[in-house]
Amino acid sequence: MKVHYINISLFALPLNILVYNQRNHNNTTLNTQTKRSLCECELFEPANYDNDPQMKEVMDNFNKQTQQRFHEYDERMKTTRQKCKEQCDEDIQKIILKDKLEKELMDKFATLHTDIQSDAIPTCICEKSVADKMEKGCLRCGGVLGGGIAPSVGLLGGIGEAAISAWKPVALAAAKKAAIAAGIEAGEAAGIEAGKKLVIQLLQHFHIDKLVSGICEKISSARHYNEVLNFVEIIIERRNAMCGADGGTLGKDMCTKIGIKLGTLKPDGINPNLPDRDAVTKVLNGIAGKAKTNAEAAEAAKNSTLTAEITEQQTAAINATYTSWQIAITASVIAILIIVLIMVIIYLILRYRRKKKMKKKLQYIKLLEE
Repeated sequence: MKVHYINISLFALPLNILVYNQRNHNNTTLNTQTKRSLCECELFEPANYDNDPQMKEVMDNFNKQTQQRFHEYDERMKTTRQKCKEQCDEDIQKIILKDKLEKELMDKFATLHTDIQSDAIPTCICEKSVADKMEKGCLRCGGVLGGGIAPSVGLLGGIGEAAISAWKPVALAAAKKAAIAAGIEAGEAAGIEAGKKLVIQLLQHFHIDKLVSGICEKISSARHYNEVLNFVEIIIERRNAMCGADGGTLGKDMCTKIGIKLGTLKPDGINPNLPDRDAVTKVLNGIAGKAKTNAEAAEAAKNSTLTAEITEQQTAAINATYTSWQIAITASVIAILIIVLIMVIIYLILRYRRKKKMKKKLQYIKLLEE
């Protein structure tokens, strides 16, 4: 309690006298924090708001939080508005589609002529859409491919097989004919060469090559081995020149051998036998005859061998061509069949879809009638 006393110096001395009391012996004095009150800040003066740093910080934080909240609110509103707009558009499209479907069904119902009790598919005579026209085109295409082309594929394959089967014997006959012609030509050339070789050997056997120098080369370059008959006069002339009474340039022994070989002298080498012309002609005719026989044999052998070789080669080539054509025709037929099968499957799918669509239309019509 606070008691005032007046002393002689005339001033007031406050005395705090604590009265001892059993009831407040446990009381403790709490330290109170000093706080600013609004009255101290002069609340109604704007200058204090602008100059106070703490107030500025509070205001800035408030503005930032407020702007952030508004921004988040705008974002949420945008998303909500977009969802609402999409939902509204979807609802509007559903309503429009429903109205359009009802109108279309009513129009088709007005133009359809069908017997509902017999489950017949109605025939719509109204204007078709692009999808309906395309579907009908695919149906016609699939029907044509499935019903028209598929049966004809086998016919085409049979025609191709028959054509190449008929071509093969003709080609083989032509190849054999060409092989025979080539064999004859080659055989003739081989026979001439064989005849020339035999003529040269016989001329050497009769020592005529010693009388007429270079006769073998002339026979080799001649067109035919029979040209040896053209040397009768030359042989006689050269023999008379080279085999005189004293033996000439060839010597008596060589001239005697030539005379015996040609037949102008008898085997004893003394007595004459045939005149020079007759003897030389006879010897050259014999040489030509032997050459002809040898040439014919060589020609026949070459002809048969070459004909067989060419025939075998042409037959192999024709068989290879026939096989390749057969494979090509088979592959073409298989490819056509696969295409036709795919088109038939498409046709059946479109047909099923069309029937399903028409049945659905029929159900709508029944619902409208009810």
